[in-house]
Amino acid sequence: MNFAPLLEVSGLSVNFSSGQQTTTAVDHVSFILNTSQTLAVVGESGSGKTITALAILGLIPCPPGRILHGSVFFRNSDQLRQNLLQIKEKEMQKLRGKEISMIFQEPMTSLNPVFTCGDQVMESLQVHLGFSRQEAQKKTLDLFNEVLLPRPTELLKTYPHQLSGGQKQRVMIAMAIACNPKILIADEPTTALDVTVQKTILELLKRLQADRKMSILFITHDLGLVSGFADRVLVMNKGKIIEEGTVSEIFNTPRHPYTRGLLACRPPLDKRLNRLPTLENFFHPQPAGHDEIITPRQRADAHKKLYDQKPVLVFESISKQYSSTGSIFKRKGNTSYALKDAKFNVYPGETLGVVGESGSGKTTLARVALELIPASEGRIIYRDTDITRLTGGKLKKFRKEVQIIFQDPYSSLNPRLTIGEAIQEPMKVHKLHHNNSARKEKVMELLSNVGLKPEHYFRYPHEFSGGQRQRICIARALAVEPRLIICDESVSALDVSIQAQVLNLLNDLKRDFGLTYIFISHDLSVVKYMADRLIVMKNGKIVEIGEADQIYAQPQSEYTRDLLEAIPAPVVVKNQKV
Repeated sequence: MNFAPLLEVSGLSVNFSSGQQTTTAVDHVSFILNTSQTLAVVGESGSGKTITALAILGLIPCPPGRILHGSVFFRNSDQLRQNLLQIKEKEMQKLRGKEISMIFQEPMTSLNPVFTCGDQVMESLQVHLGFSRQEAQKKTLDLFNEVLLPRPTELLKTYPHQLSGGQKQRVMIAMAIACNPKILIADEPTTALDVTVQKTILELLKRLQADRKMSILFITHDLGLVSGFADRVLVMNKGKIIEEGTVSEIFNTPRHPYTRGLLACRPPLDKRLNRLPTLENFFHPQPAGHDEIITPRQRADAHKKLYDQKPVLVFESISKQYSSTGSIFKRKGNTSYALKDAKFNVYPGETLGVVGESGSGKTTLARVALELIPASEGRIIYRDTDITRLTGGKLKKFRKEVQIIFQDPYSSLNPRLTIGEAIQEPMKVHKLHHNNSARKEKVMELLSNVGLKPEHYFRYPHEFSGGQRQRICIARALAVEPRLIICDESVSALDVSIQAQVLNLLNDLKRDFGLTYIFISHDLSVVKYMADRLIVMKNGKIVEIGEADQIYAQPQSEYTRDLLEAIPAPVVVKNQKV
């Protein structure tokens, strides 16, 4: 491919100030993006990836942000070479969306909830290209067809909240390519999407790039995504580029320990490790058992003991119905099943994995199991008790024994409570321990169990990283000494390196506290690593259930095969040593 320089970033540095404290978010970053090239920028949250992209577009909020020095030269449609850091805001506004576009990480917060999807795409065409409303509407319809949105005419008048995550992301892509930009910045465009949706989004971006001769700056925390997508890779850490090269060079001969760590943190599909490697292992000597492989014989022996026990939880033909229409005058409307005839057992000490696309019924299953929503049909037996009939104090006692770790740790913590108070709260509700002093002592012990420090007791949720907040939520779930914990997408929003730490922690706690898990996720590689058995769900129904390794090796349903084929190709790294 004939590459030519399109964007040249040189010595870019960005600071953020808060009171007396100044933080360097981007530190002397330099790179070149060529015509029709895909350049991936990879690193953990806080590494400076997104700030670099925002600086290119002149979107750094000032204050508190400030571009200290550097240059960003862009060759526009007239072949003029401009330094984007020196042009005026009015000139920059003409470039944004027209010459350089961006797909933001979270489509729900990036799309305006009070305007239809059609109007939001049309606005860009009317502002940048001077289209009339009729012309913009026709072009928007063409764009919706191009990004393979279903029922495009109907979606012109649809609001963002009425679409799925994948559909919202396609609307964002349509908006970004509306003016045929020369550069498309894709900031984590597939984070938290199902593997099948993720695959289609990446394929869509590649097709659009080929058709439109675009250059793509692809930002992600997952190195596994870029192996079949990018031409070159930049690895960022703490605001600096620590390694760069072709995809082959980065994946086959990574030089920096940080890069090797990112590559190794994802659970492998070809073997079962006792513990996942973490970034710490690549900078310091690894702990014993880190590279220990669990053999099929060891796993079979463990499962024989596990499944000779009496089940702790039994789903007997559980269904959950919702009414899609109706009013105060008309009670009965059309009904649909979020969960249909679910039958399975959970055994003490087991990790039962649950996978499926969004809308498959995974979270409904979790809520019904906790009696947060009542089942429409069937029974749930927990330790010889039908929990669907429990009320009052008996239901409260059941909820002490069965806890949940939610997907988003930030929204599930009260921002007004210190984490010490948040972890103590369920202890007070269930009247555990003698007094506040004893409860505080227990909280300190729990913080230590999940890898946090005693001084964290007095801090608030916003003072912690995503991985630390998830550890807080795990400590809160453990506070009432449960027997069964439901992990609902509890690592889906975390960096792969933090994800590995949390998965190791969950397995350690399972062993130390004798816990049982129902582990829900759309990430099949994570579920395979964690699960003893696996449930595959589609449209509210269980389409397959069995031993996790067996399902991965020989899936019985076409749907499961499709899910497995959508997993990004395994990362194969030569001569990798911890």
